[in-house]
Amino acid sequence: MRLLLAASLLAAAVVLVPRAPSPQLPPAPDPVVATYSIVARDPETGDLGVAVQSKFFGVGSVVPWARAGVGAVATQAWANTTWGPRGLELLANGDAPEAVLKALTGSDADAERRQVGIVDAKGGSVSFTGRKCQDWAGGRHGENYAVQGNILAGDAVVPAMEASWKSSTGELADRLVAALEAAQAKGGDRRGMQSAAVLVVRAKGGYAGFNDRWVDLRVEDHPEPIRELKRLLEVHKAFFPRGR
Repeated sequence: MRLLLAASLLAAAVVLVPRAPSPQLPPAPDPVVATYSIVARDPETGDLGVAVQSKFFGVGSVVPWARAGVGAVATQAWANTTWGPRGLELLANGDAPEAVLKALTGSDADAERRQVGIVDAKGGSVSFTGRKCQDWAGGRHGENYAVQGNILAGDAVVPAMEASWKSSTGELADRLVAALEAAQAKGGDRRGMQSAAVLVVRAKGGYAGFNDRWVDLRVEDHPEPIRELKRLLEVHKAFFPRGR
């Protein structure tokens, strides 16, 4: 009887202990990846790459996609991340960037919310901005490059990236980051800065030649992500000498 009474009291105590309040979680992030990016090919080396900055956590896990000898893709705005790998597959099958864009937009009911830049291994390019992307939004493209952005400070941001690309020299990663700096100098993402990334691929360019990831750097959450990305790129050069 005493054991039964003790067990009953213990059970009651467990029931009566108030439950700790659940921790308050931050609000869900806006799924719109407001950002600006450059997709490009180095005509001297054949390297392909993407650089991007956004007022968004971890933009490097969403926007940049590239495969050596195939092409590079930046998928953003109300980003459909399947556009990255699917775009690369279509390029690998021999489709031109314009045909790839048609295939991607034609099979997506929300295509007008998307933004994408595509460059292939021959330097062909295309940039698309859906009509429902938030202002300022737009893009430009030419041989070996595509630049685009949405929710930008104004219409000077994208031309600044283009001008930087056309006038810069040096290795592809440096030129891509320089384009981000030029965009930010014109106001960049009007919501601010948070994350940035640069991805450059070349055949057997990765560690010990096992993959094509020559440069794959990300700044996930930083008050000055482009500056930090530039610092990391210098560290990368120290670890991976640039002998050709």
